[in-house]
Amino acid sequence: MPEGPDPVDWQGRALDCATCRFARFRDTRQCAPGWSCAHDRYAPRIARFFVMNPAAADMCLDAPYAETRAQAARVANLFRLRPLLDDPDPAVRAVAALRLPAAQARAALTDPDREVRAALAWRLPFADLVPLLHDDDPHVRLIAARRADPGVLPILARDPDPEIRVLVAERVAPRWLGHLVADPDPLVRRAVAQRLAPEALERLAGDPDLRVRHAVAERGPAALAARLLDDPEAPVREAAATRLAELSAERDSDVDR
Repeated sequence: MPEGPDPVDWQGRALDCATCRFARFRDTRQCAPGWSCAHDRYAPRIARFFVMNPAAADMCLDAPYAETRAQAARVANLFRLRPLLDDPDPAVRAVAALRLPAAQARAALTDPDREVRAALAWRLPFADLVPLLHDDDPHVRLIAARRADPGVLPILARDPDPEIRVLVAERVAPRWLGHLVADPDPLVRRAVAQRLAPEALERLAGDPDLRVRHAVAERGPAALAARLLDDPEAPVREAAATRLAELSAERDSDVDR
């Protein structure tokens, strides 16, 4: 059943099924105008065509319309994808980078478009991610940081992007958390407070940000929680009271045993 905009080709011209090299597919209902077509301008219809006719993908890797090339690259023979790393359209290059073996995909590490480098960050082996941790674009660095071995994350502890530093605080080995205690962003310090050993939370108990002190109150030892009962912010006082009640219940449970 037709869906989406009127079926036209990538230049807005009417589609001519009679002259299409895939016309035979209409007889077996593998394509139809407004539903499934390699030459349509509407991406979902192009994608549907190649899902239903994957053998046709290799013949469309040099199509004039970039969306056709990108959709064909998703199902085409891997051995035909290497030239697409030099395609003029970044979406096509990104598909090739995602599908090619890592040894060939590495050629795109210096691609000028961030989406291509982001595709590499999603699929390269851990050992190949380090160059992307130094990428100029924070979006690429963030993806690489999510996948990288925690052992290499300390190199991002001073990254200019706070979202990346939050991720470092959430994933880095605990012994490195001390390097982030004085981070200028409160969300980074809160992530640190959520992972530091309770006995080490003293350093953040007087943090100027409510969210950080709240995290301390939720996890701190009894003496620290008792001190935060006098915090100027009600949510911190409430968290401290809850923490003291939890610790008291644990002590009572230990005595009963």
